Amino acid sequence: PTYNGEKRLGEVLEQLRSQQAIEHLSWEILVIDNNSTDNTAQVVQEYQNNWSAPCDLKYYFETQQGAAFARSKGVKEAKGELIGFLDDDNIPACDWIAMAYSFSKKYSKAGAYGSRIKGEFEVTPPPNFEKIAAFLALTDRGDKPLIYQPETRLLPPSAGLVVRKQVWVENVPDQLILTGRKPGSMLTSEDLETLSYIQKSGWEIWYNPDMRLNHKIPAHRLQKEYLLSLFRGIGLSRYVTRMISYQPWQRPWALLAYLVNDIRKILLYWLKNSNKIKTDVVIACQMQLYISSLISPFYIWKEKYLAK
Repeated sequence: PTYNGEKRLGEVLEQLRSQQAIEHLSWEILVIDNNSTDNTAQVVQEYQNNWSAPCDLKYYFETQQGAAFARSKGVKEAKGELIGFLDDDNIPACDWIAMAYSFSKKYSKAGAYGSRIKGEFEVTPPPNFEKIAAFLALTDRGDKPLIYQPETRLLPPSAGLVVRKQVWVENVPDQLILTGRKPGSMLTSEDLETLSYIQKSGWEIWYNPDMRLNHKIPAHRLQKEYLLSLFRGIGLSRYVTRMISYQPWQRPWALLAYLVNDIRKILLYWLKNSNKIKTDVVIACQMQLYISSLISPFYIWKEKYLAK
């Protein structure tokens, strides 16, 4: 998926064109233009006109704004048994396709699995950035594969994610509640909503350290205003992702437990860090996450996301 990615797409396509050949494997590249207003379409067309790689390069336009719509479009149009998602600022290693394919053969119960993602920063991140790095889709969980256990409430980001198409088709609703960031809205976590449905169905979710990619982080994404907006959007979406694993009759009790726990976290964090919240961007982001998580159910109901 890409939105106004004319200046970013080229590097991703070049790296995909240079992927290691895999005998007897057929694959394709789908660019889903998520309602761009720049020259994204022309960039893809220029590549198509001069394309010499053994894989096909295809272009589709998705008018509904939001990464969830773009990914759903990709799933619908994809011909393969496996679908890998790369954002337009994700630069995969030259063996990313090979490592994704081999993992699917070795771990047959894995319905989805994420990459090892390192940041490529335009400017130096703030102190203690590692505490919030995972929220910017930076995931390095070591050199060995590991399974995401449901009780940990942790899941990989959509950047560098691979899913089995049939698993997605059978378990992910056609209409998600969360649709992704778009102009005027930072409400996010559509990838977690998708993976929660897959995990709930009984399929395993894994981390594959051999699928390596770099995530390019421009300067503006490390500014305090952007980070606070990002964490607000993540927090406000949490009611949706938290409730998926519960039966309808369990949700009022789960909601009450979450509310009590969120209030506890806010009070403890305030007592420990109140003198640093205004000066330390990482601490401010974590506090924003706790507050927005507490507000989330009321925000979701007020904005009628569940009805939509």
